Amino acid sequence: MTSTNHEIIPKARKASQSPKLQQQVVDLGKAKVAVTATEAGFVTLKRQMEKASKKKKHLAGLPSKELYTAKNADAHELYQLSVQSPEEDVSFLRRVYKSLRKKKAMHFREDFCGTALLSTTWVSKFEGATAEGYDIDPSPLAWGLVHNLKGAGDLADNVSLVMGDVREKSTVPPDVRCAQNFSYCCFKEREELVGYFKAVLEDLAKDGVFVIDIHGGSETQSEMEEEREIEEKFTYVWDQDRYWPITGEALNHIHFRFEDGTELFRAFTYDWRLWGLPELRDCLMEAGFQSVQAYWEGTDEDGESGNGVFKLAKRGEADLSWIAYLAATK
Repeated sequence: MTSTNHEIIPKARKASQSPKLQQQVVDLGKAKVAVTATEAGFVTLKRQMEKASKKKKHLAGLPSKELYTAKNADAHELYQLSVQSPEEDVSFLRRVYKSLRKKKAMHFREDFCGTALLSTTWVSKFEGATAEGYDIDPSPLAWGLVHNLKGAGDLADNVSLVMGDVREKSTVPPDVRCAQNFSYCCFKEREELVGYFKAVLEDLAKDGVFVIDIHGGSETQSEMEEEREIEEKFTYVWDQDRYWPITGEALNHIHFRFEDGTELFRAFTYDWRLWGLPELRDCLMEAGFQSVQAYWEGTDEDGESGNGVFKLAKRGEADLSWIAYLAATK
C-alpha cells in the first residue's frame, strides 16, 4: 500500500465553494519542497511537522530494542516498512509506461500519496524526473516532509505536494499518474468514481497512463485477520473487520503487534467499497479512456503466495486472494 490516508473524500464541490489554495516553499534545511494548501491547511501542516520532528528526535535517542513497542513506535514508519515497496513500484510503473508509449516517463503524479515515499523514490531514479503528490490528510504529508523529503537533499526540489482533493488539476500534466493501495475505494458511489476517473483523464499528458492496483478474491469479502511478520521484529495485522455484501462496503484496519506483547490498535482505518475488476474497467472506459490493460501477479515457489511479478493477462486465476494492476491509456 502507499497511501495512509483513511479519510472519506468529500463529495465534489464547485470551484467557487472550495477554499483557496496557495503555494509556499517549505524549507527543510538541505531540502526545499513546494507545498500547496489552504491557509488553514498550512497551519495544521506546520503543527504536524513539529510533532513528527519531535518524535523523530525522541526515537533517535532510544536503544533499538525499545523502538518497536506500542509506546514508542511510529505508525507511519511501520506502514512504510510493512506495506510499501517503492523501488519495485517505481520500476513497474516505468516499465508499463515504456511498454505502452515506447519512451521514458518523466513527470509522475501520486494520488493519495500519504508520506510521498513513492514520489521521493521516483525523482531519485533518473536525472530530470519530477513528481507531484496529492493527499487530503496533513499527518502523513507532514511526516513525509520530515522523514522522506528532508533526506532527499536537492532532489526534493523536483517534488511538489498538494494538501487537497485528488480531483484537483496537476501543476504539470503527468506522464504517469497512479492511485496505489486501493485508495480510490474511498469513492463508494459509481458517479463519484467515474467523476474521479474523468478528472484523471483530462489531467494526463497527451501520452499519459493511469495506473491503479486492485485486490480481489473470495477472501477479501471475509471478516478475518491476516498476520505477517516483519523483519524489523514486529507483526503487521490486516484486519477485515466488516463486509456488507449488498453494498460492497468494507471496514478494514491495520494493527501492529510487538514482541513485548503490546499492540498499536487500529493504527489506520479504511472505510471503502470493494470494487470488482470488471467494474473498474467499465468505469474507466465510461470515463473516456481508450484502453484498459490488466497486469496479474504471478505465483511464488510455495504455490500459494504472490511473487510480486506482474504481467499482462486476459483472464487471471480464481485465487482466494489476488492483486492486480490496471493501466488505462488516453
